[in-house]
Amino acid sequence: MNSTDHNAVEADDAPDVLATLGSGRVRELDGETGRSIIEFTCAPEMCHSGGVAQGGFVTGWIDAAMAHACIARYTTDFWIATLEIKVSFFRPANPGLVVAEGWIERAGKQTVFAEGRLLDGDGKVLAKANSTIRLVPNKNPGSVTDSAQP
Repeated sequence: MNSTDHNAVEADDAPDVLATLGSGRVRELDGETGRSIIEFTCAPEMCHSGGVAQGGFVTGWIDAAMAHACIARYTTDFWIATLEIKVSFFRPANPGLVVAEGWIERAGKQTVFAEGRLLDGDGKVLAKANSTIRLVPNKNPGSVTDSAQP
């Protein structure tokens, strides 16, 4: 995963969190630039009044893209711990295809500053986010489920 991977990962092969967030499909991972692109399906049951996606899903989609940008660069040698996240919502996300992009803006030894955005199927920006992430050495490299948590 340390180089550009244009091979999409189907939801069946993706981690459970991507499936839970709406049939997530990794479209691109680039370890050199620390970028990811993930497609999700915003389902009607994720929406509240007016057919607008609940903000927690929007946040989760962008957070997943920023975490995958870190995984692309640092592999599973580290557990990716989101310390804080800020999201600005510009337009409502409605049922259908949404695309989350995430990238590493700056990184130190243990702290990563990531940014991301959510687009609709037409490429319009729906939301933007930034996050502070801590890299925690993974006790079981190669596994994203076995973390360094106590």
